[in-house]
Amino acid sequence: MHSPSHSVTCFVLRDAPLETHNSFRVPALAARYAELRDAGALPELLARRDVRGMPVLALGEGSNVLFTRDFDGLVLHVANSGLQVLKDGSAGARVRVAAGEHWDTFVRWSLEQGFCGLENLTLIPGAVGAAPIQNIGAYGVEVREFVASVEAWDLKREEFVQLDNAECAFAYRDSVFKREPQRFVITAVDFDLPRDRPLRLDYAGVREELESMGIAEPKPADVSLAVETLRRRKLPDPAITGNAGSFFKNPVLPEDRAADLLRAYPKLPTYHSSEGNTKLSAAWLIEACGFKGVRDGDAGVSDKHSLVLINYGHATGAQVWALALRIRDAVAARFGITLEPEPIIL
Repeated sequence: MHSPSHSVTCFVLRDAPLETHNSFRVPALAARYAELRDAGALPELLARRDVRGMPVLALGEGSNVLFTRDFDGLVLHVANSGLQVLKDGSAGARVRVAAGEHWDTFVRWSLEQGFCGLENLTLIPGAVGAAPIQNIGAYGVEVREFVASVEAWDLKREEFVQLDNAECAFAYRDSVFKREPQRFVITAVDFDLPRDRPLRLDYAGVREELESMGIAEPKPADVSLAVETLRRRKLPDPAITGNAGSFFKNPVLPEDRAADLLRAYPKLPTYHSSEGNTKLSAAWLIEACGFKGVRDGDAGVSDKHSLVLINYGHATGAQVWALALRIRDAVAARFGITLEPEPIIL
């Protein structure tokens, strides 16, 4: 495919601190660090003698990663910007967004332009390039519903590639980018944004929030405001308290196994998932094991939402991960379910 143009040379730093580049704000060093403001500079950067052959970790706003140690490779902070409407019609538009753009800024732009669909994904932290990696989702909507294709540098093939929606191999909080974490550097995402789409209101209190706002016939902007209100109430702000949002995925079980658990624990919240599966509330499982509000040194579990692990100030990534493993083991021992982390653990 056509590679992006470039004109900017990247500066490479040695032993660079990463504390301000991850939303947990845990200390770690990168053997090499570069900020990429121009995707077209990637081939030249990766060919440099001082980084050639090193493992590469692409990092946006660091809201989906936990560093448990230093990174012995190149951390590439993708900070390119730009938004371009490629095609526009009465039904919707295709929009290309640079990977370094802030996700929530893009969501709000889409609503201001009269598009709909992304309103349930309001206030998710992070950059646009991170959205396809774990197929971000909230309140009954996943980003894969809108991704037309992803532009990335393929470190294996050493060329720019364009992966369509099917090639991204999206699954629940998963994609080819997450399964091959050091193969692709995402540089842009193309979205298909509709102008008309049924609102998703039947998930985790959205309808109730709209009712409390006195809105009987909501528009996408109203849903966005309801989701923002819910998130601010439930989730600690990473700008104030170090965290990466939901730390564990909601487990998905075959219906018969979920039914067995429900007979034993009738209060366990469940949601219908795809292909005869049932999604369980990881937050309920964690809370039932007594971890909500637990603190071990400066690593802890939020007292607002048991899915959120927190750095209260001076926790290391290893300490946060040790607490996560304690939670995982307790849930496995009591319920026979192994929780999987949402963030990438390094």
